[in-house]
Amino acid sequence: MARLRREGAAHTMGSLRSSGSFGTWRAVSALAIVLSAAGPSMAQGYPSKPIELIVTTSAGSGGDVVSRSVAEIIRKEKFLPQLITVNNRVGGAGVIGYNHFKTRRGDPYAMMSVTGTILLMAHRPDVAIGLENYSPLALFAIDPQTIMVQADSPYKTFKDLMAAAQKNPESVVAATTSTAGTGRMVIHLMEKQLPGTRIKFVNFKGGGEAVTSVAGGHTTFTTENLSEGQGFVEGKKLRVLAIASDKRLPQAPDVPTLQELGYPIAAGTIRGFTFTAGVPREAVTTMEAALKKAHESPEWREIAKRNIFQDVFMGSTEFAQFLAKRLVEYRDFYDAIGMGKKSP
Repeated sequence: MARLRREGAAHTMGSLRSSGSFGTWRAVSALAIVLSAAGPSMAQGYPSKPIELIVTTSAGSGGDVVSRSVAEIIRKEKFLPQLITVNNRVGGAGVIGYNHFKTRRGDPYAMMSVTGTILLMAHRPDVAIGLENYSPLALFAIDPQTIMVQADSPYKTFKDLMAAAQKNPESVVAATTSTAGTGRMVIHLMEKQLPGTRIKFVNFKGGGEAVTSVAGGHTTFTTENLSEGQGFVEGKKLRVLAIASDKRLPQAPDVPTLQELGYPIAAGTIRGFTFTAGVPREAVTTMEAALKKAHESPEWREIAKRNIFQDVFMGSTEFAQFLAKRLVEYRDFYDAIGMGKKSP
């Protein structure tokens, strides 16, 4: 087993060295060590009891729907000999659920549904649950952010909207769902393209309320997920100006990406799963395999299509690298909104 860990560590470190910049390498190295030297060996027969899947958002939220869908696919197709049971631990903008999960270190019967909040928790000085506390399992999908306006908005293109924001910032108000969320980050990235400009925004309790506000003419645009506003788009109440993905979505082939339009903006809500650090490597391997099978199932393909996800899959090591790279990229945003780590 020790030899396997050493080989795993060498493979992971080699991959990391070739994957990107030195800064990203430093950020991922600690997490890679945790992954390749995950906890002690365990007896055969894992899992031998139900696995708790912790979701830090309420029932019916995007993360909850994905988690329950994946758990049901695994149950139905018998990809594991035990059930995965969803436990919503809501409160404190995710802090309650993340703090509880942290106490389950090394427990292969506690799994967590992951969104971008995992990065915020790693960066907030009052929480400080770094990425070294996790054994990432799989990235399942990315729910890309979009730029949506009212159907009869005078802004026919994203460039029209940006020009208005630069010329008269008071006339443009965005609808978002969180001060530190991915939608808010898109606004931050838009502002970086317009030096000296600050775009006003209003936070709503959920994506449904945010898109309704735009459809009703109460706010100018929203940066929420396309899945949140699809009903209004189909009902000719909203129009999509652009999508913040690295390529066009098959479900919306006529919608250009922001990168196509000349704006280096890509952002989306991640949908994935993780164990805590210290979980036996056998458990990580078993769960990763079950999740991959679920991702390849016809049921998941239909869910991804219906929810307009950017359908991707990353296994344990690749997902760990992805999270570490994203954390480096998001630091500027977290610092800008006052949630950066304090200097010693």
